[in-house]
Amino acid sequence: MTDQPLSDQIVLVTGASRGIGAATAEALARAGAHVILTARTAKDLEGVEERIHEAGGTATIAPLDLTDGDSIGRLAAAVSSRWDRLDALVLNAAMLGSLAPVPAIDPKEFAKLLTLNVGAQAALIAAFDPLLRAAAPGKLVAITSSVGANPRAYWGAYGASKAALDTLMLSYAEEQRNLGKVKVAILDPGATRTKMRERAFPGEDPMTVKPPEAVATHIADLLAQGFETGHRERVAG
Repeated sequence: MTDQPLSDQIVLVTGASRGIGAATAEALARAGAHVILTARTAKDLEGVEERIHEAGGTATIAPLDLTDGDSIGRLAAAVSSRWDRLDALVLNAAMLGSLAPVPAIDPKEFAKLLTLNVGAQAALIAAFDPLLRAAAPGKLVAITSSVGANPRAYWGAYGASKAALDTLMLSYAEEQRNLGKVKVAILDPGATRTKMRERAFPGEDPMTVKPPEAVATHIADLLAQGFETGHRERVAG
C-alpha cells in the first residue's frame, strides 16, 4: 500500500471541528484525500484546515448546522457542482444531551438530539446517495456508541438515538448489498479522549483512554482497505 492510499479521493467528514472528526479529517488528508469539513463553528474548522494545509494536504471547509435540513441540500448541491462523485462520507457529528433517568428526559432536548443524531444522518444519506453511487462504490462510515446496542442507566436518550442510527445504517447497507454501489460500515470508537466523553465522565483521567488520533487512523485504514457492506466493529483500547 502506498503512503497515500486515498490519493485523489473526495471525502466528507461531519463534526470535523474537533475530537474524532478533526483527527479523522487530518488522517484522511495525510492519506491523500481531499477532505470536505463540516461543523457549526467556522473558526474551529479553519484551524483544522490550516493544520491540513501545513502538513501538505488539501481541504475545503463548509460551516453549517446539520439540524437545518436546507443546509444539507445546499451542501450537496455545492459538492456536486465541483466534483462528479463523493468517494466516502464519514458521519461523525452527534450530540450527547443530558444524562438522566428516562422519566426525567427533557422532551425538547430529546427532540433536538434525535434531529441531529438520526434525522440529519438520514438527510445526509438522501442528499449524498447519488454522489456516493457515482464513486462505484462509495463508502459510508457512521460513528456509533456501545450504548446503542447495550443500554445503560441514564443513557436512555443518547442510547436510543444511536440504536436508531444503527438500524438506519444497517437498513441502508442491506438495500445496497445487491446493488454494490455503496459500502456501509458502523464504527464504535470505544472509550476515546473527547469533549463529549469528558462531559459524560467528568472525574475520569483523560490520559487513561485512547486519543482521537487512534480512532482516526482506524477510519483511514478502513476506507483505504475497503470492507463488506454491513461491516461493524469496535476500536480496541
